[in-house]
Amino acid sequence: MLTTTRVDATDKHLISLLQTNGRASYSDLARQVGLSEASVRKRVHELRRREVIQIVAVTDPLRLGFAHEALLAVHAMPNPEVLADRLAAIDEVDFVVLVAGRYSILVEAVATDDKEFVALIQRVRQLASPVRVDVLPYLMTRKQEYAWGVR
Repeated sequence: MLTTTRVDATDKHLISLLQTNGRASYSDLARQVGLSEASVRKRVHELRRREVIQIVAVTDPLRLGFAHEALLAVHAMPNPEVLADRLAAIDEVDFVVLVAGRYSILVEAVATDDKEFVALIQRVRQLASPVRVDVLPYLMTRKQEYAWGVR
């Protein structure tokens, strides 16, 4: 269960800089926020430890050789939390979010080939049964950015 974590103005500035360049050095970050390199290193480490941020390489799975990337949408159901946790445990799943409206859960997943894709869809449908699951395969990614800033 996630809890709200407070961050101060300096943390937000660091996050904003890292969203623009996740490979920035601690010394560059320190210079831009006006702190020592050690202080910046400690703050970034703490933001990562508290799961406020992740520093990762964002990729396009279809360009990496995965044959399929799709959004699976689980229709509305009461108390979707348990199912969401089960879906999040699947290796091919990289994103799970609870939503309101027609669907209760949206799941993003990748598969290396047709056989794995079909098996993944069947597994999700079995876990969600009797609730309907819509499969929305990605054809092409036009934009994927994560530098939306901080508030």
